[in-house]
Amino acid sequence: MLKRFHLHTLFSSLLLLILLLPEANAMPAFARDYKMSCATCHAAFPKLNEFGESFAASNFRLPNWKDNTVATGDDMLALAKTPPVAFRAQAFAQARDAEAIDVSSGETTEVDSDFQSPYLIKVLSSAPLSEHITYYFYAIFAEKGGNGETIVEDAWFSHDALFGSDVGMMLGQFQVSDLMFPRETRLTFQDYMAYRMAGITYDRGVIFDTTAGPVDLAVGLVNGNGIKENLTINSPGYQRSDHLFDNNTSKSIFGRIGGDIGPVSAGLFGYSGQQSNAITDTNNPAGTGSGNRQTDKNIVGLDFNGKLGNKTYWFAQALWNEWDGFINAGQNYEWFGGFVGIDYIHSPRWAHSLLYNYADAGDLENTDTIYEGIAMETLTYTASYYFMRNVKGVMEFNADLQSDVAKTGTYWTGHLTNENYFLVGFDAAF
Repeated sequence: MLKRFHLHTLFSSLLLLILLLPEANAMPAFARDYKMSCATCHAAFPKLNEFGESFAASNFRLPNWKDNTVATGDDMLALAKTPPVAFRAQAFAQARDAEAIDVSSGETTEVDSDFQSPYLIKVLSSAPLSEHITYYFYAIFAEKGGNGETIVEDAWFSHDALFGSDVGMMLGQFQVSDLMFPRETRLTFQDYMAYRMAGITYDRGVIFDTTAGPVDLAVGLVNGNGIKENLTINSPGYQRSDHLFDNNTSKSIFGRIGGDIGPVSAGLFGYSGQQSNAITDTNNPAGTGSGNRQTDKNIVGLDFNGKLGNKTYWFAQALWNEWDGFINAGQNYEWFGGFVGIDYIHSPRWAHSLLYNYADAGDLENTDTIYEGIAMETLTYTASYYFMRNVKGVMEFNADLQSDVAKTGTYWTGHLTNENYFLVGFDAAF
């Protein structure tokens, strides 16, 4: 297991060196603007190919980007000829071998089938605003049955030559984990679960990145509390009400250093910050509540990826996590998670994917909290059939390889039920 590590020292060194900006969702708006096929940037929508990764690293633009702007006669104004808007929609039907179990009472609800349509509807937009500044955002109109809700996830400005240097900057809302493998470009419905369990998905902050010879470097700061928490503040005299996007004064620091080792790309990731402790009481059973005590959270990660021939892409991620005093003050909780995947682009019509998720709850086992559920082991197979470049049918099998366990504490926690599922549906971007 992970031993105590000092990430602040690591990042003090990285600050002097300062990976690529996060890679975006599938964006048909780019295909419209540049009059090129989605296949130019995508090995199989939404997975990026080498050109797509280069396009993202070039601040989401081609050298002729100004050809798509309105001729206003003003060199200080660059407006796209048409609003750069795209949409993505998903609809699924799912059969599950699972149960929903109340952590307090143990009351069980069978969960055997579900029509999940619309599963997701989102609007996306991105365009260059100047020679060095680009914006990107998307808003979700519906997700996982949350109709009537509008949620903004990715939303940022990027500058690719800060103060005329080789350092780029991105400011806004993004996924910390995008420095490794962007969740939005995966081919499987099943997620990269280690990122979600480690709490390194969406957050608000800034990233600085550059390239030093063969090495890509990035370092960033985020609020460390995701995108839902905030804090109402006011002045004792003037009483000007306002909101902080953070709910405390601390910030989390993270970074990655990466490069190619022969045919393999590798990276070292680090994160150091704080999070609220978990509490268990009458109103918050099994650690479902958050306390006011800020606890240290440290992560070290290794990621690898490569390509076999012209059709097979592979990738692997490992994360060692240390949550100091997360449940009980003075006790450190260490746990491990990761995943391995293979994408095989058989033809323009077919793509096949395998994804193995694994996590060991480590010191969180036997805590009688929901965090025992970090332990998992699944194998997922996905077949994608492309009716068009931007429209695919999806069929996915997920096998739960972990043995069920019996209730041992006060609450119903841990792997009490199986999580196999079969899913079919559609995924389109237009």
